[in-house]
Amino acid sequence: MKNVLLFICVSGLDGVCILAGSFVGHSLHNIFVGAAIGGIVGVAVAVWLAARLHLLEGSSYAATFVGSLLGFIAAAIIAVKNLHGPIIPIASVSIIGFGAIIGKFVSHQRAA
Repeated sequence: MKNVLLFICVSGLDGVCILAGSFVGHSLHNIFVGAAIGGIVGVAVAVWLAARLHLLEGSSYAATFVGSLLGFIAAAIIAVKNLHGPIIPIASVSIIGFGAIIGKFVSHQRAA
């Protein structure tokens, strides 16, 4: 159940931060830079919040952050390549949550 909540927390919060970053970037005439900065900040805040909510252990923090960040990079590449419709860019945000879960899993495998 914690992994489902981690997925929802990271994907949802990062999606909101990406959207907010793109709004700020649009007002500054560079939507992609705003979305990228919003996404990176969103990953950091979401993983921090997940740790505060005890969805992951402190020892898993770094690996979960890296997994989420790699998921964000993959999601950004997919979203930029598929801007002709709204479904794929919105669905690609789920890759960030999967990256967080994979990062958490990797940290547990290394500890074992």
